[in-house]
Amino acid sequence: MRTRLFGNTGLRVSEFFLGTMSFGAPDTGTEGLDTHRRVLDAYAEAGGNTLDTANFYQDGRGESTVGELLAGRRDEFVLASKYTGPRSTTDPNAAGSHRKNLRLSLEQSLRRLGTDYLDIYWVHIWDRHTPVEETMRALDDAVTSGKVLYVGISDAPAWVITHANTLADWRGWTPFAGVQAPYSLLRRDVERELLPMAERFGLTLAAWGALAHGALAGAGTAGGPEAGAGPGADTGRWQREQRVRYTLKVVAEELDVPPAQVALAWLHGRSHAVHPILGAATPGQLAENLEALALELPAEARARLDAASDIALGFPADFITTVGPDVFPQDHARLDARV
Repeated sequence: MRTRLFGNTGLRVSEFFLGTMSFGAPDTGTEGLDTHRRVLDAYAEAGGNTLDTANFYQDGRGESTVGELLAGRRDEFVLASKYTGPRSTTDPNAAGSHRKNLRLSLEQSLRRLGTDYLDIYWVHIWDRHTPVEETMRALDDAVTSGKVLYVGISDAPAWVITHANTLADWRGWTPFAGVQAPYSLLRRDVERELLPMAERFGLTLAAWGALAHGALAGAGTAGGPEAGAGPGADTGRWQREQRVRYTLKVVAEELDVPPAQVALAWLHGRSHAVHPILGAATPGQLAENLEALALELPAEARARLDAASDIALGFPADFITTVGPDVFPQDHARLDARV
């Protein structure tokens, strides 16, 4: 596995991140801890270095488990966690992106993870009730203290992220270097605003749900793309998913590889900014998914997957594309655009 730079920073992160949402699940016990350790070891042996967790995964056991697994080797990894999610169900200030929750969440995460700093600290979701100025200043204070090295934001509109980074630029605060968002063959919404923004401003886009929570890891649909939807289903969405999964199945069979590898290879090749987040229940599953790094999809196969999963970009992208030749006829005829 190769490394890339994290946003506009000098931090080296691996092409695929390792998601640890399932680490510390209550029904796994000692056997589960050993499996998680072997998954982590397999990831590191493949050249991976970036671990993704959050303060409320498995009610906090996720961070504690990751901390236990990293004992004695923490500095070998780029360790990332998130806040905003609830620390308590009764305290109204135990959630949100405000200064109080940031400070208490960060201290709690550091204790659980057994470390005195985080490489990356993510805002987990846009908090509409906290001024972005407060969040950015509080994050910068955490960086200044040395407890956080870099910051990012997950699940937020593009305009919020650019607004936050503009404020950071004006005031000398630490800007967001990365964005997290769902991205897969079944969910390409990020191509409307978030991915173009990330590419334009040099941000890393960490893609969660890369296999659509398992929907892209199976064998596809037995009935093909014309299979009927079940009662009460959103017919258009159902038909699109059937079409995508069927096309994925066909391409995988042609290449003689598992569908998950094709889905991950497609995502990995979409943009240099994109880093899929992998979740794996076993070392074998992780190793199989990592083989997507070496899978070169034929142009024709990629085109079929693109067509099957295509979405309408909506206004203004569709409108600008449509009217562009009429508004700028000479540009379209003779202008060499910037690369």
